[in-house]
Amino acid sequence: MAFWRRKKDEFVSLGLSGSAGESSPAPQTENEPQTQTVKVAALEPEKATANAPWQTSVLGLDLSIEQLQAREAALEQEFSTRFRRAVKATRESLSEKIDTVFAGAKQIDAALLDELEEALIAADIGVPTTMHVLETVRRGISRKEIDDIEKLKAALKSELLSILQASEEHGVASETSVPEDIAPYVMMIVGVNGVGKTTTIGKLAQRIKAEGNDVLICAADTFRAAASEQLAIWAERTGVPLIQQKQGTDPAAVLFDSMKAAKARGSDVLIVDTAGRLHNKANLMAELEKMKRVAAREVAGAPHETLLVVDAVTGQNGLEQARQFLKIAGVTGIVLTKLDGTAKGGIAVAIAKELGLPIRYAGIGEKLDDLVVFDPEQYVNSLFN
Repeated sequence: MAFWRRKKDEFVSLGLSGSAGESSPAPQTENEPQTQTVKVAALEPEKATANAPWQTSVLGLDLSIEQLQAREAALEQEFSTRFRRAVKATRESLSEKIDTVFAGAKQIDAALLDELEEALIAADIGVPTTMHVLETVRRGISRKEIDDIEKLKAALKSELLSILQASEEHGVASETSVPEDIAPYVMMIVGVNGVGKTTTIGKLAQRIKAEGNDVLICAADTFRAAASEQLAIWAERTGVPLIQQKQGTDPAAVLFDSMKAAKARGSDVLIVDTAGRLHNKANLMAELEKMKRVAAREVAGAPHETLLVVDAVTGQNGLEQARQFLKIAGVTGIVLTKLDGTAKGGIAVAIAKELGLPIRYAGIGEKLDDLVVFDPEQYVNSLFN
């Protein structure tokens, strides 16, 4: 499964970890603004590919079609296994509780549905979404479409999948919605401090770069000195250039310099970090709006995505944070982090239903390659199988 690819016809990169054969980022050109600090850190080739499952051409030109297909099948299997492991806690809190509810049940009655309701809420699916799911189930029972336990489980699975897929009709479900000739493709990352925003940016940069794109990171969270320092570490790890300025600089000014630098370099993607202080919503909203105006003046339609990072472990609290950011940030999609076996994970369904936005990516671990495209069907299958 491709992670992120706008130049679909030019690159074949099937590795899930690390990058292969990457060249160092292009140097700063004379046309770039002189006021910014530009950190360009490239990993040595052996470090960048140390974790790669196959050492081969990025284009795959040294492999036959059969070998490429076999590799893709192996990677799909690896993805499936890792994703199942990531939603283990959800599977235990949902599917196993449902099995307990159904154990010994010979008929579907009010008591069974009450127990099912408790199991869904306990899995962090939330009260509103649980009520919606059960109402759909009850309609199926009244129409005699659901008359045994297996059909009830199938109906639950179908409804959860339907909710997740319906959310993709809003926001931005794919980077391919923006024409390839628009560059740079601007991704603005928002979220409260502590949800894994900086880590997400680093992993996004690594994976998008591995698909053959030139990537630049903008450190526009100038409120926290630590934010810029953390991004600098990720820039060094991934070999992606970082544009930053001193603490307290106007974030919109940093973004302006970054947009100019990205255009001068011919960068394909610009990833923008933003402040995560939700306690001062008025200032944050004004700051984000100003940054969006600056981006739009430089590149048509920018920012093309505004991704909200949500910590899956925080459950319903994370959902409330998401609602607040929706009001002020114009969010187009969700990144669900820490879905690594410690979170209940049912929050994914609640987010999709209550916010009506696609879950674009899921963080399933701490490694560089532990950020994956969120697949609704794989997610639901992992819960029930």
